[in-house]
Amino acid sequence: MPLQFASRLDNVETSAIRELFKLLGKPGIISFAGGFPDSAMFDIDGLKQAADEALTHESGGALQYGATEGYEPLRTQLADFMQAKGVAGVESNHLIVTTGSQQALDLLGKTMISPGDKVIVEGPTFLATIQCFRLYGAELISAPIDADGVQVNQLEQLIVQHKPKFVYLIPTFGNPSGALLSLERRRQILELAVKYQTLVVEDDPYGDLYFGAPPPPSILALTKEMPAAREWIAHCGSMSKVLSPGLRVGWLIAQPELLAKATMCKQFSDAHTSTFAQATAARYLKSGRMPETLKIVRKAYGARAHAMGEALKKHLGGAIEFTQPQGGLFFWARLTGAGGGIQDAAEFAKRAIEQGVAFVPGTPFYAANPDPSTLRLSFATANVEKIEEGVGRLGRAL
Repeated sequence: MPLQFASRLDNVETSAIRELFKLLGKPGIISFAGGFPDSAMFDIDGLKQAADEALTHESGGALQYGATEGYEPLRTQLADFMQAKGVAGVESNHLIVTTGSQQALDLLGKTMISPGDKVIVEGPTFLATIQCFRLYGAELISAPIDADGVQVNQLEQLIVQHKPKFVYLIPTFGNPSGALLSLERRRQILELAVKYQTLVVEDDPYGDLYFGAPPPPSILALTKEMPAAREWIAHCGSMSKVLSPGLRVGWLIAQPELLAKATMCKQFSDAHTSTFAQATAARYLKSGRMPETLKIVRKAYGARAHAMGEALKKHLGGAIEFTQPQGGLFFWARLTGAGGGIQDAAEFAKRAIEQGVAFVPGTPFYAANPDPSTLRLSFATANVEKIEEGVGRLGRAL
């Protein structure tokens, strides 16, 4: 008799991005496919020092079981970190530490979604979010976006029509879109949350990775202008893109009742996030090295984003259209089919692999109504020279 798996698995499939990685073993391939930071940017010396201090000065806490809500010194540092980014009044007991922000999304799925519940996401949105929410039985509704983020008028119509359990947004340099939600639209989102008593989940792993002027304040930070909205905003943060994904340190800020339910569910899954990782992160934040680390990372990624934009215009010209990202890790582009050229990103990806370069077709990032001409390119892990060569290969794959 074959194994009888849970019916919830019928709603999900293996990540298209993870499957793509299996094709990247070809020698000399240049990858624009991954969504991870460049390991050369990690502050190794600072992390070594932080880990050593954690073991030297708080070995009991760093190596022992810990509270499910998180290691208190880290919760304090994260509260200070968020206050420095304009979130007024946040204290350590207003957040829980999660094993990456990915776990925060999973906990929201566990605590909020019953089979058949409707959840509104951006179209396109983070692939793992689509998989996670569908695993818990959500019916995903796709809200259109443009270069300024989610189209609020359309979002309001969808809220009225579907009465979702919550709305999930990546307002600052979204994955995969790279879009930046305007300040005006952020304020409108708060108004919608209060007007329709609808929870809005703000996922913010990329907000510190800006290349020029800082982005508008987070939706959570803007609740100081509209205090009634605070209870309707849940905010997910992460150290993965700015410090190290290997630490697996994220956090969730939400109203007390939601945090309590999420903490209970976290007890069932991993008891607590690695206390050693938490103690190391706490020491690092306390050291004051983060601003300089962010300065270095922003400069490097900004140069790579500029190089990729120029190379795309040079080598692909009118065959592709995109908005130059102002931060984050991604270009979101669309094949135009100009001059009778290719317009199917999946077919283009196959041709690109043959030329020794990889990217991710855009279709998997849509919860509904996918656009097969779209694609995601990451500039994070290739230097300027590799970007020029890789995009040149894309041009030859047309």
